Amino acid sequence: MAARIYPIQTGFTVNYLIGGDGGAVLIDGGVPNSLPVFRKGFAKAGIEPAQVRLIVVTHGHWDHTGSVKAVKDFTGAPVAMHGLEKDWLEKSLMFMPPGVTPFGRFLSRFFRLFLPLVNVPAAPVDVVLGGEDFPLSDHGIPGRVLYTPGHTLGSVSVLLETGEAFVGDLAMNRFPMTLRPGFPIFAEDMAKVRESWRLLLEQGVRLVYPSHGKSFPADVMAGLVR
Repeated sequence: MAARIYPIQTGFTVNYLIGGDGGAVLIDGGVPNSLPVFRKGFAKAGIEPAQVRLIVVTHGHWDHTGSVKAVKDFTGAPVAMHGLEKDWLEKSLMFMPPGVTPFGRFLSRFFRLFLPLVNVPAAPVDVVLGGEDFPLSDHGIPGRVLYTPGHTLGSVSVLLETGEAFVGDLAMNRFPMTLRPGFPIFAEDMAKVRESWRLLLEQGVRLVYPSHGKSFPADVMAGLVR
């Protein structure tokens, strides 16, 4: 049976609950204080908290880690995150990547003003990801985690066997960040963003699920990296 995909929106960030025959995997932990939203999302999906076998954090920014501790406590699930950024969650560190477009540079400066006001509760990282693919079959999901740096140097994506890719902020498709699907407007290394997209496309991505915006066909990204 194909995995079932349930978007859970917390603020301007979309998190994804993936249900499989052997359990469920949650992708990202949303903005702070979002546990009530996750509870409702789980109930709507018909997935019990104990069915969540793993929480995959695509990268260490606050809008993806803000409620990880609360959701971890709620589900009892271990947290997986790349080793380059696990301190961001374990030590509640705050970073804002530089903008790579004129509007991105403006928003980056604007958001930095508010970072001192954001509180992300620290949580331990149980599964430290690296450069190798991490299979999700043991967690009930037909897919794997791939290392896809660029937006941040520790960014990862989840790729299902059926071609759906959950890419965090490696792509964006939401106002006010972008008006159409495409590259992120914030990135630590745009060359690595392009490399990561080439990797994902080579691996057979057909549908992209960004953390900011609606899903879109992977052909859009293929046209940008040529």
